[in-house]
Formats: sequence, C-alpha cells, structure tokens
Amino acid sequence: MRLTHILGIGASLAVLALATPASAETLRDALGKAYAHNPTLTGARAAQRANDENVPLARADALPNLGASADYTENVKRSSTSFTSPFRSASADLTLRVPIYQGGAVANGIRAADTRVAAGVETLRATEASVFSAVVAAYMDVIRDEAIVKLNRENANVLGVNLQATNDRFEVGDLTRTDIAQSQARLALAQSDLQTAEANLISSRERYIHLVGEPPVNLEPPPALPNLPASPDEAVGIAVANNPDLKAAEKQREAARYDIRVAEASRLPRLSAVAQGGYTNFLGSLGTSQTDQVSTQAIVGLQGTIPLFQGGRPGAQVRQAQARSSQTIEQSIAVEREVVAQTRASYASWKSSLQVIESSNAAVSANTLSLEGVRAENSVGNRTILDILNAEQELLIAQVQLVSAQRNAYVAGFSLLAAMGKAEAADLGLDGGTLYDPTINYNRVKGRIWDFDKDPAPLPVATRTVDTPAQNPETTQTSK
Repeated sequence: MRLTHILGIGASLAVLALATPASAETLRDALGKAYAHNPTLTGARAAQRANDENVPLARADALPNLGASADYTENVKRSSTSFTSPFRSASADLTLRVPIYQGGAVANGIRAADTRVAAGVETLRATEASVFSAVVAAYMDVIRDEAIVKLNRENANVLGVNLQATNDRFEVGDLTRTDIAQSQARLALAQSDLQTAEANLISSRERYIHLVGEPPVNLEPPPALPNLPASPDEAVGIAVANNPDLKAAEKQREAARYDIRVAEASRLPRLSAVAQGGYTNFLGSLGTSQTDQVSTQAIVGLQGTIPLFQGGRPGAQVRQAQARSSQTIEQSIAVEREVVAQTRASYASWKSSLQVIESSNAAVSANTLSLEGVRAENSVGNRTILDILNAEQELLIAQVQLVSAQRNAYVAGFSLLAAMGKAEAADLGLDGGTLYDPTINYNRVKGRIWDFDKDPAPLPVATRTVDTPAQNPETTQTSK
C-alpha cells in the first residue's frame, strides 16, 4: 500500500493518548502547505528550471549563427597624393555561419546537459523528501511538546493541591514542617519544569511556522506509516535502488564522462559553411562616375580549422575533465555510504523507539498503580508525603518518556522511508492540485531558439511568515 493511501485514511496512531477537536489539522494538510509554499522547495524548483536552460545553451552551438554589421566613416584628412580615397563611406555586411562538424563537442555537451537535468530532477526529489522529513519532525514536536506541557501543568496542579492538603494536615498536627517543605520544593521544581516545557512548545510551534508557513492548529495524531521494512538489509536494498541523492550522484558521474569527450574534441578539426554579403556606398565622395560609388559582394564557402599546436591546453582540459570524473566516482561512493548509514541508523532508531514505547507503556501503567497504592497507604499512615511526591514524579517521567518515544518512533520511521526514496510528493498523494512536474518546463524550453524569448518577471511563490502571530504555550487538546 502506498503512503498516499495511508495519509488519506482515517485510522490514526494513538500518539499521546489525547483526543482531538473536530476542526483539527492533519499531517497531510501540513505537508500539502509545505509542498506548495515552502521557500526551500520552491527555490529548488527555480534552480531546476535554470538547470533546464543548459540544454538549449549547449544546443545553440550546433545551430546557424546569423549576424549583421554596419559602419559609417569620414576621411577627415587624405594624403596629397591620393586621388581615389573617398571622403566618406557607409557599409553593411551580413554573415551566416553553419557548423557542420565540431569534433563531437556539441553533441557530447548536449548529452552532458541533458544528464545534469536528470540529476537535477533527482536532487529535487531529495529536497522534497528533506523538507517533508523536517515537516513531519516539526509536526510531531508540536504534538509531543503540547502533551508534555499538559502533563507538567497537570502535575503542577496536583502538587499545588498536595501542598494545600499538607498545610491543612499540618494545622491539625498530622504532618510536620518537613512535609510542607518537601511539598513546596516539588511544586517549585514542577513550575520550573512547566516553564521549560512551555518554552519548548513555543519553539516547536515557531519551527512549524518556519516550515509550513502557517501556525499549527489542533494537530491530529498522524496516521500509521506503511511499507516499513522487515530488516535493515531490506531497507538498504530499497534505498540503494531508489534514494534520490544516490541517483543524482550517478547522473553526475555519467555527465562527467561526456565532459571528457567534450574536452577531447578541442584537438579535432572543425568545419563550417559560411555565406557573407556586403554593401558599400561611398556617398558620392569618389569624384568619379555614379556607378563607382556603390560596391556589393557575396561569398559562399567552407571554412575548416585543424589544430596543430595549442600550447598544451587540450591535454590539460582532458586531464582536468578526467580528474573531475574521478571526483564524481568518489562522490557517488560517498553518497552510497551515507545512504547506507542513514538507512541503517533510521531503522535502528525506529526499532529502538518501538521498544521504548512498549517499555514506557508498562512503566506508565505500573507507576499509575503504584501512585494509587502509595496514596492509599499514606491515608492509613504507612507512607509519607515524600513517598507520594516520588511516586508522582516517577509517573510524570514515565509519561514524558512515552510521548517522546512515540514522537521519535514516527520521525525515525518517516526518515527511514525518506532514505528508501519513498517519501516524496508522488508517494504522499498531496491534495491541492496537480503535483509539480519538472519535465514540463524542460520540454517547454529545450527546443526554443528565439533570441528575444523570455519568461514573465519572477514573483514570489513561497509565503512570508512575518505577519503570523507570536506563538504561546496554550494547549489545544483535552484529555479523554
């Protein structure tokens, strides 16, 4: 099942065990907004459109070149022995040059440009996956930090009630000032933890705005992730076949081989067809008959050049291209290493987080039961106030660990899909219109030959966030 189907269904992960209001925002909504208006992604698309233009630039060297020139001259001083020099003249020339053979430089240059366009498409895929991974992390951070704020707020409220109850029992002589001091210390620590949690929530919400372009509103728990691999070897196999960074590196490696052929072509003969027409008018300044005042000419022929010695330049260019090709080979291996390491690390993090979730669930259940028992035992004098405070603290720690593990598991799972090349827009099936297709612009510009062609003036696509309100630590979710 594709991720597009999963993101569209109603089943959701019970992250944080919190209910969600009806007007909630989904992960799919957040990804759709980022896809349409994130400046990193829209800028990458513009960069790819610029990359597309390298193809018509390379192809231009294979097309005819037509040029015209004109000039007007005044002979302000003539030699006293010159009787035929004109006082003035006007001339115009028209030259057409048609390349016939250029040693393969143009053909291989076009192939290199086409291959780099393909590499750019893969790089754009990688940018999409990177942005989406960041959005997922920001989305889960907001959910996690809202839950932690809520847990710390409830803990502070409970400790406040405990302190009041401790004071009441002290008044009747049931407890000591030590019990009051212990309750006051725990309440102060809880309030400090709450302030830290609130600051973290604000930071997460601002990060969300930075990536998505809008403030988070009542975020729903995300859907379960599909097609996660059963083993790290399976994950690596899929990643090596589909990871866009690796595919882009392979395309760059292929393009570098064409660059070597382009460099080698500088040592080969070149042949062009040339046609030229000229017109000169001496504007009656020759002093002879009227027919002698105008001169016209036209030539048609072939022009060939054979490089004999160029000071070692072609050899240096070939060696340089070979060295750069060697660099792309090493870079592709480096990218493959990185992809393998990232895939295995994401798999390990995902599996580890799942185990932490299981352990934390057990810890929450056990600590909940323990707190109830300690409170019951305290009511009959078998437990102290400190025992209750410790039990409450241990429950809070287990709850925070649980929500953090749930966040980590989901982010690691999505990162694993991204490393496997399964987390781009085509996989997500985002709403909001047709997905951006980089081949449309490539097909639009690759055959254009009009010198005065241009596109409309660029306008911003990404949305600004300067007008969004500063975020606050208020939570929007309520307990079941």
